[in-house]
Amino acid sequence: MISVYDVIVVGAGPAGLSAGIYTSRAGLSTLILEKESIGGELMDREMIENYPGYPEGIMGPDLGSKMRTQAMNYGAEIKLGEAIDVENDEDYKFIKTPEDEYSSRAIIFTGGAHPKKLGIPGEEEFTEKGVFYCATCDGPKYANKAVAVAGGGDSGLTEAIQLLRLGAKVTLIEFLPRLSASKVLQDRAMTNAEFKYTCGTKIESIQGNVSVKSITVVNVETGEKSHLEVEGLLIRIGLEANTGYLKNIIPLDERGQIEVNEKMETQIPGIFAAGDIRHNSPMQISTAVGDGVTASISVSRYLGIR
Repeated sequence: MISVYDVIVVGAGPAGLSAGIYTSRAGLSTLILEKESIGGELMDREMIENYPGYPEGIMGPDLGSKMRTQAMNYGAEIKLGEAIDVENDEDYKFIKTPEDEYSSRAIIFTGGAHPKKLGIPGEEEFTEKGVFYCATCDGPKYANKAVAVAGGGDSGLTEAIQLLRLGAKVTLIEFLPRLSASKVLQDRAMTNAEFKYTCGTKIESIQGNVSVKSITVVNVETGEKSHLEVEGLLIRIGLEANTGYLKNIIPLDERGQIEVNEKMETQIPGIFAAGDIRHNSPMQISTAVGDGVTASISVSRYLGIR
């Protein structure tokens, strides 16, 4: 039997939970469908310092839990399940998971994004054997060890700072000529004597036996190679939208993000997108929340509620 809702929100990160709060509060029967953890990337973040309303900061899992509770208090139903196929039948949309099938009059895709991979020799071989993508999740394994961090943006510096807090000796490696992270994050990292960084450098390969032992790096300008002995490599070079199953269903941009207008509407009536998954997303928690609210209001109007 197919379960029927007014709206299905695919993804339970900040955008999805915010959308679910608004749609359920508007009296729309709402299902929030999440393939991994309720709260999305919030559950992998330690201290969040730039989300409005929390001047002292808030732990990512705490913020995710509060959003989840608020959505459920208004009647949103939350289920774990990975969307693997979508069908559009004008009046109704159908979403399939490996276990179930759901139908709704509108869908909001808020599936977020996942960390990009370097795509170099050794990355797949040593994933979870020294190669990792989240300091909050896996960082404690590398306390007091030598670790390299790939990526000099805000995400890379944030992960590096978390590793430094755990006592790791961190060398950050950035392909571009300079770090692109905010000044406050750079200053915070550089006050720690165990932090080093190099720019204009790329990681060429990862070596080890049972686990990571070293990485080979190359100077972008000179081509000179060198080896860095580390026990871990955290990769944080950007995010890719979780839209693989939507390629033949919804128009995507060159980065794989869903194309939407300012109302978070796609080109398909009744299908919306919000957060990191949508075209030109700033990929911030606050903007994801705003996207989710915008999408939910658009859904209400599409369904004739307001």
